[in-house]
Amino acid sequence: MIKIKRKKMLVAGVIGILCIILGSSYTYYRMTHFNQNVEINGINVGGLNKAQATKKLKTKTVSNNVYLNNKLFYRGKKTVSGFSSQDQRKIQKLLKKQWSFLPSKKKYSYRAIPSKMGNYRQIEIRNAVAAKLKSENQKRKKAVDAKAVLRYGKVGIDKAQKGDQYNVALILKTFDKQKYEQNVYLKNKIVQPLSETSKTVKHEKKMLEKLAARKVEYTVQNTKYDLEAKQVLNEVTYQNSNYQINQAGISKKIDEINKNQATLGKSISFKTHAGKTVTVASGGTYGWAIKSSDAVGRIINSFKKNEGTSQLDAKSDIYGTGYLTYGTGYDNTTNDGIGNTYAEVSISDQHLWIYKDGKEVVSTNVVTGKSSTNEDTPKGLWYVMYKESPSVLKGSESGSENYSVKVNYWAQFTNSGCGFHDASWRTNWASNAYLNDGSGGCVNTPVSQMKSVYDNLSQAEAVVVY
Repeated sequence: MIKIKRKKMLVAGVIGILCIILGSSYTYYRMTHFNQNVEINGINVGGLNKAQATKKLKTKTVSNNVYLNNKLFYRGKKTVSGFSSQDQRKIQKLLKKQWSFLPSKKKYSYRAIPSKMGNYRQIEIRNAVAAKLKSENQKRKKAVDAKAVLRYGKVGIDKAQKGDQYNVALILKTFDKQKYEQNVYLKNKIVQPLSETSKTVKHEKKMLEKLAARKVEYTVQNTKYDLEAKQVLNEVTYQNSNYQINQAGISKKIDEINKNQATLGKSISFKTHAGKTVTVASGGTYGWAIKSSDAVGRIINSFKKNEGTSQLDAKSDIYGTGYLTYGTGYDNTTNDGIGNTYAEVSISDQHLWIYKDGKEVVSTNVVTGKSSTNEDTPKGLWYVMYKESPSVLKGSESGSENYSVKVNYWAQFTNSGCGFHDASWRTNWASNAYLNDGSGGCVNTPVSQMKSVYDNLSQAEAVVVY
């Protein structure tokens, strides 16, 4: 009986030992081999141990094809996987991560960075895909964001318009997550427009409503113009924290002001020394006008920065022609803009008068440009550009191709070089001398009178020639 018991115990022990051996072998196998449906970088390594898996990964090539919505979008060149024996530690970590005591059919897709992987996919292919997406976008409809707009005094919202252009940035984010896979599978991402109910558009609307309530008081000489934003701003949007303003409405207003008040280049009605009213031809240099670009820029800047009502003076915006490009006569509001201080030259009378504050201070006979050779002193409204004493006059005239002559006093008033000067060489001072024996265009003045003329002329004052 005792022998039988010993025999049974021996058999049980053997069976136990065999079970332990088998269990240990099974456990060891399970711990050293991947489950059936395990992939590393898109390559199935099911049933392989780390050495076998590493070997398989090393021998595999990478296709590098890029698919968009499961359709081939870009065909890449095949490259080596980049795995080497150095990567066995990475494989071992993934082996532990997927381990289960019982065999599992659950699918696992792991990513591992190959130790010798190049930059072909992340640089060349990525750039090529980005370029192709952008190129395709040229043929696709662009989405238009909703936006708030101030038009002719009212703030409204332009609705969004959907498009079908690729959202390149989002698509490339998906690309970057698949840098180690066999192929790259991308999903179509479309650029979505900003909606009418977005916080951005609501903020735009609020900022435009603030702008619409603003006003600029623009003073031109003695006249004030109330420029209300809702009246002069044809179209305004608020983008990227800045007002985008259409300038047409303000430009039109400046043009109206110039038409009403500016004097530059305009003809004037002039009351002569004898009380006769004559029309002085346009085209001279005297006068001022508002430079539209300067005025519009200042007004827009004021609208942008100032709440409520702000004040601007047009004096900073005026310009002129000739020697003094900042304009002349802006402060003169009487006598058609020339004021009461000016020089008057009558071609028919061959006479010069100078007035200071409305009073005659100089009166002298003169000789103007030679009429028979079309060298007449130019008629029009000019200004004294500059004065010089003494001076050397150089130029040409009929009968003298080039001349250089010294004078004691010189005051130029036209761009072509005409001015007042003494003429010590002149002997013919008759009232009709200008017809056949006149100057080259200047106003010859007797030596005895020229100092008084010079002293009573001021730079920028009007010179009326008729």
